[in-house]
Amino acid sequence: MKRKVGDDLTATYNNYIAGAWVTSHTGQVFPSTNPANTNEVLGYFQKSDGLDARSAIEAAADAFGEWSQKSAPTRGEFLFSLIHLLEKHKEELAETITREVGKTLREARGEVAKTINSMKQLTGEATRLTGQTVPSFDERVVGYTVREPIGVFAIIAPWNFPLGIGLWKIVPAILAGNTVVFKPASNTSLISVKLVELLIESGVPSGVVNLVTGPGAVIGDELANHPLVKGISFTGSSEVGLALGRAVGARGGKIQAEMGGKNPAIILADADIDLAVDSIVLSGFFDNGQRCTGTSRVLVVPEVAEEVKAKLIERAKGLKIGNGFDPDNHNGPVVDEHQLNLYLHYVQKGIEEGGVLECGGKRLVDGDLAQGYFVAPTVFTGITQEMTIANEEIFGPVIAVIDVDSFEHAMQVANQVEFGLSSTIFTNDLQKAFQFVKGIQSGVTHVNLPSTHFESQFPFGGKKISGLGPREQGESALDFYVETKTVYIRP
Repeated sequence: MKRKVGDDLTATYNNYIAGAWVTSHTGQVFPSTNPANTNEVLGYFQKSDGLDARSAIEAAADAFGEWSQKSAPTRGEFLFSLIHLLEKHKEELAETITREVGKTLREARGEVAKTINSMKQLTGEATRLTGQTVPSFDERVVGYTVREPIGVFAIIAPWNFPLGIGLWKIVPAILAGNTVVFKPASNTSLISVKLVELLIESGVPSGVVNLVTGPGAVIGDELANHPLVKGISFTGSSEVGLALGRAVGARGGKIQAEMGGKNPAIILADADIDLAVDSIVLSGFFDNGQRCTGTSRVLVVPEVAEEVKAKLIERAKGLKIGNGFDPDNHNGPVVDEHQLNLYLHYVQKGIEEGGVLECGGKRLVDGDLAQGYFVAPTVFTGITQEMTIANEEIFGPVIAVIDVDSFEHAMQVANQVEFGLSSTIFTNDLQKAFQFVKGIQSGVTHVNLPSTHFESQFPFGGKKISGLGPREQGESALDFYVETKTVYIRP
Protein backbone atom coordinates (compact mmCIF):
# COMPACT_ATOMS: atom_id res chain seq x y z
CA MET A 1 0.00 0.00 0.00
CA LYS A 2 1.20 3.52 -0.74
CA ARG A 3 2.07 5.95 1.99
CA LYS A 4 -1.16 7.89 1.36
CA VAL A 5 -4.59 7.80 -0.23
CA GLY A 6 -6.20 10.89 -1.76
CA ASP A 7 -5.03 14.36 -2.74
CA ASP A 8 -2.04 15.86 -0.93
CA LEU A 9 -4.00 18.11 1.43
CA THR A 10 -6.69 15.54 2.23
CA ALA A 11 -4.54 12.43 2.09
CA THR A 12 -4.46 9.64 4.62
CA TYR A 13 -0.87 8.68 5.42
CA ASN A 14 0.21 5.29 6.70
CA ASN A 15 2.82 3.90 9.05
CA TYR A 16 6.02 2.53 7.53
CA ILE A 17 6.90 -0.90 8.90
CA ALA A 18 9.21 -3.57 7.45
CA GLY A 19 9.50 -1.72 4.15
CA ALA A 20 5.77 -1.22 3.55
CA TRP A 21 3.26 1.59 4.12
CA VAL A 22 0.60 0.03 6.33
CA THR A 23 -2.51 1.10 8.21
CA SER A 24 -2.85 0.88 11.98
CA HIS A 25 -4.47 -2.09 13.69
CA THR A 26 -6.85 0.41 15.31
CA GLY A 27 -8.46 1.48 12.05
CA GLN A 28 -8.40 5.06 13.37
CA VAL A 29 -6.73 8.21 12.07
CA PHE A 30 -6.16 11.75 13.36
CA PRO A 31 -5.69 15.05 11.52
CA SER A 32 -2.71 17.38 11.37
CA THR A 33 -3.87 20.98 10.94
CA ASN A 34 -2.27 24.29 10.05
CA PRO A 35 -1.85 26.36 13.25
CA ALA A 36 -2.18 29.55 11.20
CA ASN A 37 -5.58 28.39 9.96
CA THR A 38 -7.05 25.54 11.96
CA ASN A 39 -9.68 24.92 9.29
CA GLU A 40 -6.94 23.64 6.98
CA VAL A 41 -6.33 19.92 7.40
CA LEU A 42 -2.92 18.91 6.07
CA GLY A 43 -3.58 15.19 6.15
CA TYR A 44 -4.79 12.28 8.25
CA PHE A 45 -2.40 9.94 10.03
CA GLN A 46 -2.57 6.53 11.68
CA LYS A 47 -3.71 6.61 15.31
CA SER A 48 -1.47 3.72 16.24
CA ASP A 49 -1.44 1.69 19.43
CA GLY A 50 0.98 -0.55 21.27
CA LEU A 51 0.41 -3.41 18.84
CA ASP A 52 1.53 -1.22 15.92
CA ALA A 53 4.60 -0.17 17.88
CA ARG A 54 5.34 -3.81 18.63
CA SER A 55 5.16 -4.68 14.93
CA ALA A 56 7.62 -1.90 14.16
CA ILE A 57 9.98 -3.03 16.93
CA GLU A 58 9.93 -6.60 15.65
CA ALA A 59 10.56 -5.43 12.09
CA ALA A 60 13.54 -3.41 13.27
CA ALA A 61 14.85 -6.38 15.25
CA ASP A 62 14.54 -8.63 12.19
CA ALA A 63 16.53 -6.15 10.09
CA PHE A 64 19.27 -5.62 12.67
CA GLY A 65 21.30 -8.76 11.95
CA GLU A 66 21.96 -8.06 8.28
CA TRP A 67 22.33 -4.29 8.66
CA SER A 68 24.74 -4.50 11.59
CA GLN A 69 27.00 -6.89 9.69
CA LYS A 70 27.58 -4.49 6.82
CA SER A 71 30.80 -2.53 7.00
CA ALA A 72 30.38 0.91 8.52
CA PRO A 73 31.49 2.78 5.37
CA THR A 74 28.99 0.76 3.33
CA ARG A 75 26.21 1.65 5.77
CA GLY A 76 27.11 5.31 5.36
CA GLU A 77 26.70 5.40 1.57
CA PHE A 78 23.01 6.37 1.80
CA LEU A 79 23.92 9.66 3.48
CA PHE A 80 25.39 11.21 0.34
CA SER A 81 22.12 10.57 -1.50
CA LEU A 82 20.15 11.92 1.44
CA ILE A 83 22.04 15.22 1.39
CA HIS A 84 21.36 15.55 -2.34
CA LEU A 85 17.66 14.89 -1.79
CA LEU A 86 17.46 17.41 1.05
CA GLU A 87 19.02 20.00 -1.22
CA LYS A 88 16.68 19.09 -4.08
CA HIS A 89 13.52 19.32 -1.95
CA LYS A 90 14.59 22.04 0.48
CA GLU A 91 11.88 24.51 -0.51
CA GLU A 92 9.11 21.92 -0.36
CA LEU A 93 10.37 20.79 3.05
CA ALA A 94 10.50 24.36 4.36
CA GLU A 95 6.98 25.08 3.14
CA THR A 96 5.71 21.91 4.83
CA ILE A 97 7.36 22.94 8.10
CA THR A 98 5.81 26.41 7.93
CA ARG A 99 2.39 24.97 7.15
CA GLU A 100 2.52 22.33 9.89
CA VAL A 101 4.56 23.98 12.69
CA GLY A 102 3.60 27.61 12.04
CA LYS A 103 7.11 29.07 12.05
CA THR A 104 7.95 31.64 9.39
CA LEU A 105 9.25 30.44 6.05
CA ARG A 106 12.52 32.21 6.92
CA GLU A 107 12.86 30.10 10.07
CA ALA A 108 11.78 26.93 8.25
CA ARG A 109 14.39 27.47 5.57
CA GLY A 110 16.91 27.92 8.35
CA GLU A 111 15.92 24.57 9.85
CA VAL A 112 16.39 22.82 6.50
CA ALA A 113 19.78 24.48 5.97
CA LYS A 114 20.96 23.49 9.45
CA THR A 115 19.75 19.95 8.84
CA ILE A 116 21.79 19.72 5.65
CA ASN A 117 24.87 21.03 7.48
CA SER A 118 24.35 18.45 10.21
CA MET A 119 24.12 15.64 7.65
CA LYS A 120 27.31 16.85 5.97
CA GLN A 121 29.02 16.75 9.36
CA LEU A 122 27.92 13.13 9.77
CA THR A 123 29.21 11.91 6.40
CA GLY A 124 32.59 10.98 7.81
CA GLU A 125 31.37 9.34 11.00
CA ALA A 126 30.92 5.92 9.43
CA THR A 127 34.66 5.84 8.71
CA ARG A 128 35.52 7.19 12.17
CA LEU A 129 34.00 4.40 14.29
CA THR A 130 37.43 4.12 15.83
CA GLY A 131 38.63 2.15 18.81
CA GLN A 132 41.91 2.18 20.71
CA THR A 133 45.06 0.12 20.57
CA VAL A 134 46.62 0.07 24.05
CA PRO A 135 49.94 -1.52 25.06
CA SER A 136 49.68 -4.65 27.20
CA PHE A 137 51.94 -5.48 30.14
CA ASP A 138 52.47 -8.84 28.46
CA GLU A 139 54.56 -8.39 25.30
CA ARG A 140 52.83 -11.43 23.80
CA VAL A 141 49.34 -9.85 24.05
CA VAL A 142 47.75 -7.40 21.64
CA GLY A 143 44.94 -5.36 23.17
CA TYR A 144 42.47 -3.09 21.43
CA THR A 145 38.85 -1.91 21.52
CA VAL A 146 36.07 -1.83 18.94
CA ARG A 147 32.75 0.00 18.98
CA GLU A 148 29.78 -2.12 17.96
CA PRO A 149 26.05 -1.56 17.27
CA ILE A 150 23.57 -2.60 19.92
CA GLY A 151 20.16 -3.32 18.40
CA VAL A 152 16.83 -1.52 18.09
CA PHE A 153 16.59 2.12 19.15
CA ALA A 154 13.44 4.18 19.53
CA ILE A 155 13.66 7.75 18.25
CA ILE A 156 11.12 10.16 19.77
CA ALA A 157 11.34 13.57 18.11
CA PRO A 158 9.66 16.88 19.04
CA TRP A 159 7.53 19.21 16.96
CA ASN A 160 9.63 22.39 17.13
CA PHE A 161 12.44 21.14 14.84
CA PRO A 162 10.85 18.02 13.38
CA LEU A 163 13.11 17.59 10.35
CA GLY A 164 16.40 18.54 11.99
CA ILE A 165 16.06 16.67 15.27
CA GLY A 166 14.45 13.65 13.62
CA LEU A 167 17.38 13.20 11.25
CA TRP A 168 20.20 14.01 13.65
CA LYS A 169 18.92 11.18 15.85
CA ILE A 170 18.01 8.62 13.18
CA VAL A 171 21.11 9.00 11.01
CA PRO A 172 23.75 8.40 13.75
CA ALA A 173 21.75 5.43 15.01
CA ILE A 174 21.73 3.66 11.66
CA LEU A 175 25.26 4.75 10.73
CA ALA A 176 26.39 2.92 13.87
CA GLY A 177 24.65 -0.23 12.62
CA ASN A 178 21.43 -0.13 14.63
CA THR A 179 17.83 -0.14 13.42
CA VAL A 180 15.16 2.28 14.59
CA VAL A 181 11.51 2.87 15.33
CA PHE A 182 10.69 6.52 14.73
CA LYS A 183 7.87 8.12 16.72
CA PRO A 184 7.37 11.75 15.70
CA ALA A 185 5.26 14.34 17.48
CA SER A 186 1.66 13.94 16.33
CA ASN A 187 1.31 17.56 15.25
CA THR A 188 4.27 17.24 12.88
CA SER A 189 3.36 13.93 11.29
CA LEU A 190 3.39 15.24 7.71
CA ILE A 191 6.99 16.48 7.69
CA SER A 192 7.96 13.26 9.46
CA VAL A 193 6.44 11.14 6.69
CA LYS A 194 8.39 13.20 4.16
CA LEU A 195 11.56 12.64 6.21
CA VAL A 196 11.08 8.87 6.05
CA GLU A 197 10.36 9.04 2.32
CA LEU A 198 13.72 10.73 1.80
CA LEU A 199 15.49 8.03 3.81
CA ILE A 200 13.82 5.34 1.70
CA GLU A 201 14.73 7.10 -1.54
CA SER A 202 18.31 7.50 -0.36
CA GLY A 203 18.67 3.73 -0.13
CA VAL A 204 18.05 2.78 3.51
CA PRO A 205 16.95 -0.90 3.42
CA SER A 206 13.58 -2.21 4.56
CA GLY A 207 13.19 -2.56 8.32
CA VAL A 208 16.15 -0.35 9.19
CA VAL A 209 13.87 2.65 9.72
CA ASN A 210 10.24 2.19 10.77
CA LEU A 211 7.68 4.96 11.35
CA VAL A 212 4.72 4.82 13.73
CA THR A 213 2.41 7.81 14.25
CA GLY A 214 -0.09 8.33 17.03
CA PRO A 215 -0.48 9.22 20.71
CA GLY A 216 2.80 9.53 22.57
CA ALA A 217 1.62 8.02 25.84
CA VAL A 218 0.39 4.77 24.26
CA ILE A 219 3.25 4.26 21.79
CA GLY A 220 5.84 5.57 24.21
CA ASP A 221 4.82 3.03 26.85
CA GLU A 222 5.47 0.18 24.43
CA LEU A 223 8.80 1.64 23.31
CA ALA A 224 9.93 2.21 26.89
CA ASN A 225 9.06 -1.27 28.11
CA HIS A 226 9.67 -3.61 25.18
CA PRO A 227 12.80 -5.71 25.85
CA LEU A 228 13.92 -5.55 22.21
CA VAL A 229 14.30 -1.76 22.43
CA LYS A 230 17.85 -1.28 23.68
CA GLY A 231 17.63 2.48 24.05
CA ILE A 232 15.57 5.61 23.47
CA SER A 233 16.73 8.96 22.16
CA PHE A 234 14.16 11.57 23.16
CA THR A 235 13.77 15.32 22.81
CA GLY A 236 10.91 17.00 24.67
CA SER A 237 9.79 18.02 28.12
CA SER A 238 11.82 17.20 31.22
CA GLU A 239 8.80 15.51 32.80
CA VAL A 240 8.42 13.01 29.96
CA GLY A 241 12.15 12.54 29.49
CA LEU A 242 12.76 11.72 33.14
CA ALA A 243 9.83 9.28 33.15
CA LEU A 244 11.20 7.53 30.05
CA GLY A 245 14.60 7.38 31.70
CA ARG A 246 13.18 5.65 34.75
CA ALA A 247 11.24 3.14 32.67
CA VAL A 248 14.08 2.30 30.29
CA GLY A 249 16.70 2.23 33.03
CA ALA A 250 14.63 -0.14 35.16
CA ARG A 251 15.09 -2.87 32.54
CA GLY A 252 18.73 -2.05 31.75
CA GLY A 253 18.13 -0.02 28.59
CA LYS A 254 19.82 3.22 27.58
CA ILE A 255 18.40 6.75 27.57
CA GLN A 256 19.49 9.89 25.80
CA ALA A 257 17.20 12.81 26.57
CA GLU A 258 17.51 16.44 25.55
CA MET A 259 14.89 18.23 27.61
CA GLY A 260 13.71 21.62 28.81
CA GLY A 261 15.49 24.87 29.48
CA LYS A 262 15.05 28.10 31.42
CA ASN A 263 17.92 29.86 29.78
CA PRO A 264 19.44 33.05 31.26
CA ALA A 265 21.05 36.01 29.52
CA ILE A 266 23.19 38.17 31.81
CA ILE A 267 23.80 41.78 30.73
CA LEU A 268 26.62 43.63 32.47
CA ALA A 269 27.29 47.37 32.55
CA ASP A 270 30.04 47.28 29.91
CA ALA A 271 27.97 45.27 27.40
CA ASP A 272 27.07 46.35 23.88
CA ILE A 273 23.40 46.90 24.73
CA ASP A 274 22.15 46.89 21.14
CA LEU A 275 23.94 43.60 20.47
CA ALA A 276 22.45 42.15 23.65
CA VAL A 277 18.90 43.23 22.83
CA ASP A 278 19.20 42.02 19.22
CA SER A 279 20.37 38.64 20.48
CA ILE A 280 17.58 38.35 23.05
CA VAL A 281 14.93 39.25 20.49
CA LEU A 282 16.34 36.61 18.15
CA SER A 283 16.61 33.87 20.77
CA GLY A 284 13.62 34.71 22.97
CA PHE A 285 10.97 36.01 20.60
CA PHE A 286 11.66 34.61 17.14
CA ASP A 287 10.05 31.26 16.42
CA ASN A 288 7.73 32.25 19.28
CA GLY A 289 10.34 31.23 21.83
CA GLN A 290 9.65 27.60 20.90
CA ARG A 291 13.29 26.59 21.12
CA CYS A 292 14.69 24.66 24.05
CA THR A 293 17.75 26.93 24.00
CA GLY A 294 15.76 30.18 23.76
CA THR A 295 16.38 33.00 26.23
CA SER A 296 13.54 33.34 28.72
CA ARG A 297 15.27 35.18 31.60
CA VAL A 298 17.18 38.44 31.22
CA LEU A 299 19.33 39.29 34.24
CA VAL A 300 20.46 42.91 34.15
CA VAL A 301 22.59 45.05 36.50
CA PRO A 302 21.37 48.50 37.71
CA GLU A 303 23.68 50.60 35.50
CA VAL A 304 21.95 49.52 32.27
CA ALA A 305 18.63 48.08 33.51
CA GLU A 306 16.37 50.88 32.31
CA GLU A 307 18.02 51.08 28.89
CA VAL A 308 17.72 47.33 28.39
CA LYS A 309 14.07 47.26 29.45
CA ALA A 310 13.10 50.20 27.24
CA LYS A 311 14.79 48.79 24.15
CA LEU A 312 13.50 45.27 24.71
CA ILE A 313 9.91 46.47 25.16
CA GLU A 314 10.18 48.68 22.08
CA ARG A 315 11.47 45.78 19.99
CA ALA A 316 8.77 43.43 21.27
CA LYS A 317 6.03 45.91 20.38
CA GLY A 318 7.50 46.32 16.90
CA LEU A 319 7.42 42.66 15.93
CA LYS A 320 4.86 41.78 13.29
CA ILE A 321 2.84 38.60 13.84
CA GLY A 322 0.92 36.76 11.13
CA ASN A 323 1.00 33.93 8.62
CA GLY A 324 4.50 32.52 8.27
CA PHE A 325 4.39 32.72 4.50
CA ASP A 326 4.27 36.54 4.60
CA PRO A 327 7.92 37.67 4.44
CA ASP A 328 7.09 40.82 6.43
CA ASN A 329 6.07 38.82 9.49
CA HIS A 330 8.56 38.09 12.26
CA ASN A 331 6.53 35.26 13.82
CA GLY A 332 3.76 32.92 12.83
CA PRO A 333 1.43 31.15 15.29
CA VAL A 334 2.40 28.90 18.16
CA VAL A 335 2.11 25.27 17.18
CA ASP A 336 -1.25 24.27 18.69
CA GLU A 337 -3.97 25.00 21.24
CA HIS A 338 -2.01 23.36 24.04
CA GLN A 339 0.91 25.74 23.55
CA LEU A 340 -1.50 28.67 23.29
CA ASN A 341 -3.07 27.76 26.62
CA LEU A 342 0.34 27.30 28.27
CA TYR A 343 1.32 30.79 27.13
CA LEU A 344 -1.90 32.29 28.52
CA HIS A 345 -1.51 30.33 31.77
CA TYR A 346 1.98 31.64 32.45
CA VAL A 347 1.05 35.20 31.56
CA GLN A 348 -1.74 35.01 34.12
CA LYS A 349 0.64 33.52 36.72
CA GLY A 350 3.09 36.34 36.12
CA ILE A 351 0.41 38.95 36.71
CA GLU A 352 -1.03 37.19 39.77
CA GLU A 353 2.38 36.90 41.42
CA GLY A 354 3.17 40.60 41.04
CA GLY A 355 5.10 40.83 37.78
CA VAL A 356 4.64 43.94 35.63
CA LEU A 357 3.27 43.07 32.19
CA GLU A 358 4.96 45.67 29.99
CA CYS A 359 3.64 44.45 26.63
CA GLY A 360 1.97 41.48 24.98
CA GLY A 361 0.38 38.82 27.13
CA LYS A 362 -2.58 38.11 24.89
CA ARG A 363 -3.89 36.06 22.01
CA LEU A 364 -4.11 37.95 18.72
CA VAL A 365 -7.47 37.57 17.00
CA ASP A 366 -7.84 40.46 14.56
CA GLY A 367 -8.84 39.54 11.01
CA ASP A 368 -7.31 36.35 9.67
CA LEU A 369 -5.44 35.83 12.94
CA ALA A 370 -8.69 34.65 14.54
CA GLN A 371 -8.36 31.34 12.68
CA GLY A 372 -4.97 30.51 14.23
CA TYR A 373 -2.97 30.34 17.44
CA PHE A 374 -1.28 33.75 17.28
CA VAL A 375 0.15 35.41 20.39
CA ALA A 376 1.91 38.67 21.18
CA PRO A 377 5.61 38.82 22.18
CA THR A 378 5.60 39.49 25.91
CA VAL A 379 7.90 41.27 28.35
CA PHE A 380 7.57 41.14 32.13
CA THR A 381 9.58 43.33 34.48
CA GLY A 382 9.62 43.33 38.26
CA ILE A 383 10.22 39.58 38.27
CA THR A 384 11.91 38.00 41.26
CA GLN A 385 13.56 34.62 41.37
CA GLU A 386 10.76 33.10 43.48
CA MET A 387 8.09 33.69 40.84
CA THR A 388 6.75 30.87 38.68
CA ILE A 389 7.73 32.46 35.37
CA ALA A 390 11.31 32.78 36.61
CA ASN A 391 11.53 29.04 37.21
CA GLU A 392 9.29 27.04 34.86
CA GLU A 393 9.72 26.54 31.14
CA ILE A 394 7.04 28.41 29.16
CA PHE A 395 8.13 27.55 25.60
CA GLY A 396 6.54 30.72 24.31
CA PRO A 397 7.54 34.31 23.47
CA VAL A 398 7.69 35.45 27.10
CA ILE A 399 10.78 37.14 28.53
CA ALA A 400 11.11 37.80 32.26
CA VAL A 401 13.48 40.66 33.13
CA ILE A 402 15.08 40.21 36.55
CA ASP A 403 17.00 43.03 38.24
CA VAL A 404 20.25 41.88 39.88
CA ASP A 405 22.67 43.81 42.07
CA SER A 406 25.93 42.56 40.59
CA PHE A 407 27.64 39.94 38.45
CA GLU A 408 27.84 37.63 41.48
CA HIS A 409 24.11 38.06 42.15
CA ALA A 410 23.38 37.37 38.48
CA MET A 411 25.31 34.10 38.64
CA GLN A 412 23.40 33.01 41.72
CA VAL A 413 20.04 33.74 40.07
CA ALA A 414 21.08 32.16 36.77
CA ASN A 415 22.00 28.88 38.48
CA GLN A 416 19.03 28.68 40.87
CA VAL A 417 16.67 26.85 38.48
CA GLU A 418 16.38 23.08 37.92
CA PHE A 419 17.29 23.43 34.26
CA GLY A 420 20.76 23.69 32.77
CA LEU A 421 20.60 23.68 28.99
CA SER A 422 21.87 26.97 27.50
CA SER A 423 23.02 30.38 28.70
CA THR A 424 24.73 33.58 27.56
CA ILE A 425 26.43 36.68 28.91
CA PHE A 426 26.96 40.08 27.34
CA THR A 427 30.13 41.78 28.50
CA ASN A 428 33.47 43.10 27.23
CA ASP A 429 35.19 42.14 30.49
CA LEU A 430 37.25 39.08 29.59
CA GLN A 431 37.75 38.12 33.23
CA LYS A 432 34.00 38.19 33.93
CA ALA A 433 33.34 36.25 30.73
CA PHE A 434 35.62 33.41 31.81
CA GLN A 435 34.22 33.44 35.34
CA PHE A 436 30.79 33.04 33.79
CA VAL A 437 31.87 30.19 31.49
CA LYS A 438 33.44 28.36 34.43
CA GLY A 439 30.59 28.91 36.88
CA ILE A 440 27.41 28.67 34.82
CA GLN A 441 25.52 25.39 35.20
CA SER A 442 24.55 24.73 31.59
CA GLY A 443 25.61 22.24 28.96
CA VAL A 444 25.90 24.93 26.27
CA THR A 445 27.02 28.48 26.93
CA HIS A 446 27.86 31.65 25.02
CA VAL A 447 29.56 35.02 25.33
CA ASN A 448 28.09 37.92 23.31
CA LEU A 449 25.95 35.53 21.26
CA PRO A 450 22.28 34.45 21.29
CA SER A 451 21.60 31.50 23.58
CA THR A 452 20.24 29.64 20.54
CA HIS A 453 23.51 29.71 18.61
CA PHE A 454 24.77 26.23 17.74
CA GLU A 455 26.93 24.49 15.15
CA SER A 456 26.55 20.83 14.35
CA GLN A 457 30.24 19.98 14.63
CA PHE A 458 30.06 20.57 18.41
CA PRO A 459 28.36 18.32 21.01
CA PHE A 460 24.94 19.45 22.22
CA GLY A 461 23.12 18.70 25.48
CA GLY A 462 22.21 19.96 28.94
CA LYS A 463 22.96 19.57 32.63
CA LYS A 464 20.60 18.99 35.57
CA ILE A 465 17.07 18.12 34.37
CA SER A 466 17.86 19.43 30.89
CA GLY A 467 19.77 16.35 29.79
CA LEU A 468 20.33 12.63 30.31
CA GLY A 469 22.93 10.43 28.69
CA PRO A 470 25.61 11.14 26.06
CA ARG A 471 25.60 14.34 24.00
CA GLU A 472 24.16 14.61 20.53
CA GLN A 473 25.94 15.90 17.40
CA GLY A 474 29.61 16.63 16.84
CA GLU A 475 32.12 13.85 17.43
CA SER A 476 29.81 12.59 20.18
CA ALA A 477 27.00 11.84 17.72
CA LEU A 478 27.47 8.06 17.66
CA ASP A 479 28.49 7.55 21.30
CA PHE A 480 24.99 6.72 22.51
CA TYR A 481 24.42 4.16 19.77
CA VAL A 482 27.47 1.93 20.28
CA GLU A 483 29.01 -0.28 22.93
CA THR A 484 32.74 -0.76 23.40
CA LYS A 485 34.24 -4.23 23.29
CA THR A 486 37.74 -4.80 24.64
CA VAL A 487 39.78 -7.45 22.84
CA TYR A 488 42.88 -9.32 24.09
CA ILE A 489 44.76 -11.54 21.64
CA ARG A 490 47.73 -13.78 22.33
CA PRO A 491 48.93 -15.04 18.95
